[in-house]
Amino acid sequence: MHLASRDGLDGLTIGSLSEALSLSKSGLFAHFGSKEALQLAVLEHTRARFGVLLVARMHRVAKGLASLRAFVNAWLDWIALPELPAGCPILGASFELEAHEGSLRDFVVKLQRESRDRMAAIVRDAVDAGELRKAVDVAQIVFELRGITLAFHQELHVMRSPSAREHAERAVCALLERHSVDKPEPASQRVRSRVAGHRKTRRTG
Repeated sequence: MHLASRDGLDGLTIGSLSEALSLSKSGLFAHFGSKEALQLAVLEHTRARFGVLLVARMHRVAKGLASLRAFVNAWLDWIALPELPAGCPILGASFELEAHEGSLRDFVVKLQRESRDRMAAIVRDAVDAGELRKAVDVAQIVFELRGITLAFHQELHVMRSPSAREHAERAVCALLERHSVDKPEPASQRVRSRVAGHRKTRRTG
């Protein structure tokens, strides 16, 4: 996974892995059978590792916006992991394989669709919980959140911007606030506001 992040999926070969692990090429080839099988195994391992992180971050988190924020924060943390020097191998592979056909591209597309569908389900939970407006465009919110994570990936690993995470978090907050349901002012606060306004009117009068 580390090599796939650093060198790209195409740079991950039986030879590069054998050199990194000081193992024989023949032994690794006997285990995986082909370069493509090795690459697929690494993508599957990457998905599993991210899944473990996601489960830990979302454990006992309430449905709705809290879960959505936990999901996005876990994704940002994953992209920034030290053992992924150039970010998530799956995201990198999505660019490497976009003009190719075959099982690797099909697997990456499957993973991206699963991620998109899961995020959409969490957004719908927030709508059902009354935290996001009922008329919200779920697909648009998912599109923009995914766009933020991709921008974060580039700012962090390509531009090496120290403010990448701050900008990403501010963008997420602004997006969710834009679609959040306006919470009514508590009755006690409304009373205090009316009293304060009445006192001000008496003083100015």
